[in-house]
Amino acid sequence: MSKVVALAGGVGGAKLAHGLALAGADLTVVVNTGDDFRPMGLHVSPDIDTVVYTLSGLANRAQGWGIEGETWSFMEQVSRLGGPTWFNLGDRDLAMHVLRTQRLAAGETLTAITGDFAARLGIASRILPMCDEAVATMVRTPDGELPFQDYFVRLRCAVTVEGFRFAGIDNARASDEVVAALADPDLSAVIVCPSNPFVSVDPILSVPGLRAAIPKSRPIVAVSPIIAGQAVKGPAAAMLRDLGFDVSALGVARHYAGWIGGLVVDTRDEALAASIEALGMKVLLTDTLMKTDSDRERLARETLAFAERLGGAP
Repeated sequence: MSKVVALAGGVGGAKLAHGLALAGADLTVVVNTGDDFRPMGLHVSPDIDTVVYTLSGLANRAQGWGIEGETWSFMEQVSRLGGPTWFNLGDRDLAMHVLRTQRLAAGETLTAITGDFAARLGIASRILPMCDEAVATMVRTPDGELPFQDYFVRLRCAVTVEGFRFAGIDNARASDEVVAALADPDLSAVIVCPSNPFVSVDPILSVPGLRAAIPKSRPIVAVSPIIAGQAVKGPAAAMLRDLGFDVSALGVARHYAGWIGGLVVDTRDEALAASIEALGMKVLLTDTLMKTDSDRERLARETLAFAERLGGAP
């Protein structure tokens, strides 16, 4: 059984994490919390919840986030009473946010709460927030900064991105649990899931002490979230374009160059392989689109085998 640490955020990250679990990996998922926020006073952790719901089998399969069979009576009543409705909270999903908010207020850590929720939902893998301190991803635009959820949900990404700031990152630290997972002598690989490089992976790597804790003696492999010039889901393609990168797996490779040893790229981007390898990383070409559980497990197994062949990162 391979012992793996996966860095994840969003739907793509959750899908590959699920695939790694299906493949039998002894899995720890370190999840982005930069997009956490507090609508109506409730602490919502969108990326954590997506990973939890996906690994527990509760996720809405069509949209990739939220709970299958969700109802929306709470939001209907919020609307009737004149409350904000641009960020939907489902009736069953609401339980997670209410209990998380209550337990955080009582002094528990986000790490402890997440671990308890995962265990109660039957998840064998460890799901760890990137840190326990509050970090907020701020999106720089021509008209000023926006909290990530305002950019992503309220404005539906319809503004130009000029950069990002992770508010509170200087006061954060890699938790003992995250450091221990990365320091495990039996660790086989670190897998960077096909998550948004800028707002899912970069916040994780920006937590003081976390990137330094990633062992260079173990293979580090990323999976490109861009296929044939398009993001499978989310604003990664638009962000690459706005920030001056190629909207391609090559653009992703250039962002990750220098610290990963290999990039998993869809076969539709085979023409980019030589340019990616010129950046100092190996390339695995395969079908990276995960439509089914079988796709998730197959991609996970191929990624793990690639990491094993790769050896230590550069």
